Amino acid sequence: MANATPSTALPEELAKFEAMADSWWDPEGKFKPLHQFNPERLRFIVRQAAARFGRDETADRPFEGLRLLDVGCGGGLLCEPLARLGFSVTGLDAAEKNIRIASLHAEKMGLAIDYRCDLVEKLAERGEQFDVVLTMEVVEHVDNVDLFLAACSHIVAPGGLLFGATMNRTLKSLAMAKIGAEYILRWLPRGTHDWRKFLKPSEFVGSLRASGLVVDTLMGMSFNPIAGTWSLTDDLSVNYLLSASRN
Repeated sequence: MANATPSTALPEELAKFEAMADSWWDPEGKFKPLHQFNPERLRFIVRQAAARFGRDETADRPFEGLRLLDVGCGGGLLCEPLARLGFSVTGLDAAEKNIRIASLHAEKMGLAIDYRCDLVEKLAERGEQFDVVLTMEVVEHVDNVDLFLAACSHIVAPGGLLFGATMNRTLKSLAMAKIGAEYILRWLPRGTHDWRKFLKPSEFVGSLRASGLVVDTLMGMSFNPIAGTWSLTDDLSVNYLLSASRN
C-alpha cells in the first residue's frame, strides 16, 4: 500500500481562518491589513512577471495565456485582480469555508477562477504545473515549512516564477507584527500569528534553493502610520517579499 502524502496543513490554523472567513471582503474587518498592502503586493507581482515573461504591464490583459496558482488564497484577494490581468487563475486553500467565500465572490464579480479546497503537496504529487505560483503570507501558518516550499517549488513550470511573502523572525517583528498588530493596535485578532513560526529570509531563500529555484528579488514592505500606506523598501526586518525562478 502506498504511503499517504504528508500533509502540511495545521488543523488549528485552518480552524482559525475558517472562523474569520466571512470577513475576507470587508476592507475594515479582520483582514484590513491585507486590503491595505494588497496594492503593493500586486505591483511587485505584476512588475516581476512582466519582466520575466516579456509582457507589457500597461496592457489591459498582459498575462493572457499564463497559468497562475495562489496557494493559501483565502477569500481571493489576489486571485481576482490577477484574473482581471489575464492570468488563468487557480486558487487553492485547505479551509473549505475560504473556498466557498472566494467562489461566491468571484461569481458575483463575473470572474472565472478555478477554486479548489486542496493541499499543494497533492497537486505536486499529481504533477500539475503553473507558470506562476504564489505563497503569500502562508508559510508562517503551515506545518513543515521545507516540505511545503518543496511542493510549491515543484509545481513551478520551467521558466516560471514563484512569489513568496511572510514576516521575518526578529525582535522588531515581535514588537510590531505580533504585539503591536494584535494586542495594541488590534489590527488582527489575538493569536493570528505565532512569532516563532516567522521565517528569516535566509531560511526562505535556502529552502527554495534546495528545491531548485533561483531567488531573483528580495524586498521589504514598510508601513507609514501617518499616511496609512505600505510601500516596497529595502528593510527586511518585518515584512518581506521575494520572487524566485526556475530555469
